[in-house]
Amino acid sequence: MGAIQPKVSEPVSDELALVEAAKAGDVSAFEELVRRYDRNVFRIAQHITQNREDAEDVVQDAFFKAYSNLKQFQGQSKFYTWLVRIAVNEALMKLRRRRPERTVSLDEEVKTEDDSVPREVADWTPNPEQQYSQAELRDILDRTIHGLPATFRTVFVLRDVEGLSTEETAEALDLSIPAVKSRLLRARLQLRERLNKFFQRRERVNGSQKPSSGDGNQ
Repeated sequence: MGAIQPKVSEPVSDELALVEAAKAGDVSAFEELVRRYDRNVFRIAQHITQNREDAEDVVQDAFFKAYSNLKQFQGQSKFYTWLVRIAVNEALMKLRRRRPERTVSLDEEVKTEDDSVPREVADWTPNPEQQYSQAELRDILDRTIHGLPATFRTVFVLRDVEGLSTEETAEALDLSIPAVKSRLLRARLQLRERLNKFFQRRERVNGSQKPSSGDGNQ
């Protein structure tokens, strides 16, 4: 879908060089990592918390925690994946404090008998580009994503919005790969259903507002 354009990842070697420099005490190297990833982390946090102020707090807390624990990062994965895991945990803690009765732990496994994606999911969104501007589509999609349950929304944002691989998403969320695939499938199906309902409702409203073709005289 045209509204979703994942950010291209920076070269891992360059990233690791910055991390090693930061570990050695080069504050400017860590500041470069902040500049490189702060927008990504903010988008993820805002999708999870659905609140700008909370998302800003998450960004600050995530980078502070990452800097404080930088020596624990062993370089076995991308720094960005490690950072996302910290940010997701901080965002989920915000949700738990705000509405604990509605929050579901991302550590819970989702059982699935078949990890394959049905063929129909390849076309899981409506195709209304001729009816709506890209800006309006993006707004519609953002609001629809926000309506997904937190567990599905987080997986969808990391995989389909931020462009992390299934393996990176599983690592960032401390989930198994089958659990990520299952949640992503459910998120896509729910999103498609919600978008279809939205556009059908919009079409009915627009149709009812069109003037009658007749002049009213018999």
